[in-house]
Amino acid sequence: MQNHQNRPQKRKTKNRQMFKQAAWFLTPSLLLLLIFFIGPIIMTLFFSFTNLSLTGVAAQNIQFVGFQNFVQLFKDPKFFSSFKNTLIFLLFSGIIGQQVLGFLLAVLMKNKHKAFRKIVGGTVMAGWVTPELIVAIIFVSFLHDGGTLNRFMAGLQLQPISWLFTFPMVSVVVANIWQGSALSMLMFQSALDGIPNDIEDAAKIDGATAWQRMWKITIPMIKSTIFTNLVIITLSTLGVFTLLYTMTGGGPSGATSTLPVLMYEQAFVNYQLGYGTAISLIILGIGIILSLGYIRLLKTED
Repeated sequence: MQNHQNRPQKRKTKNRQMFKQAAWFLTPSLLLLLIFFIGPIIMTLFFSFTNLSLTGVAAQNIQFVGFQNFVQLFKDPKFFSSFKNTLIFLLFSGIIGQQVLGFLLAVLMKNKHKAFRKIVGGTVMAGWVTPELIVAIIFVSFLHDGGTLNRFMAGLQLQPISWLFTFPMVSVVVANIWQGSALSMLMFQSALDGIPNDIEDAAKIDGATAWQRMWKITIPMIKSTIFTNLVIITLSTLGVFTLLYTMTGGGPSGATSTLPVLMYEQAFVNYQLGYGTAISLIILGIGIILSLGYIRLLKTED
């Protein structure tokens, strides 16, 4: 009888010891998370409410200014222009471009010959593994006035076009799609390969068309992958800076100035670090809101 009474106590003691051991092993990871993730977020939040600057008096004597940076932000026409450009770039380059193209590539490569998958996959992966700066230089060389595309058009007796000046947003969207679609392709390819062939074979026997199989079987079965990919694409596209700044510098006349570009200009060109960190919090907020929206939508669909 006494042994039965002691068992819960022994179990609690053992669980406590296991918890202490787990906490001890997790301590280094938690410290790294605190130093390199949580710490910078807290510092960014603090600096956004100050007049911190890289030069001048504010560089030595930081003062708390409350919501002044945010009030100034929402009075600045450049902010609303950059906010609009960010949404356009995110929608067409990320949510539509990379998501749709990655899915189409994955469908195209499914059940194809291994050589075909290697050629297409290798071509798409080339953009993903190429550094963002190199991608920007490649597309500038391809699209500028005397670039490859205009020379090709001249060979066809067509009038050359100043792509980076006439169609700046289209140019940077295409460049970012080319670089980022590989990740979507890999995610969708893995999800499609996980769908049992028996299900599609049964649908074919029942007379379902390819379009019906896509909407009724394929997409519902990879729904979680679609939303996971959306979160990844949204966060990565919101942070694109090097590609945009190298190709257009945010121009012409602010046509491709997104929030990361505006943040850089305010923080490191105008030396207003406090104002720049306030913009970074807006970018972080957009990413959190959209990510939570995707997750909520996924739960609603379930």
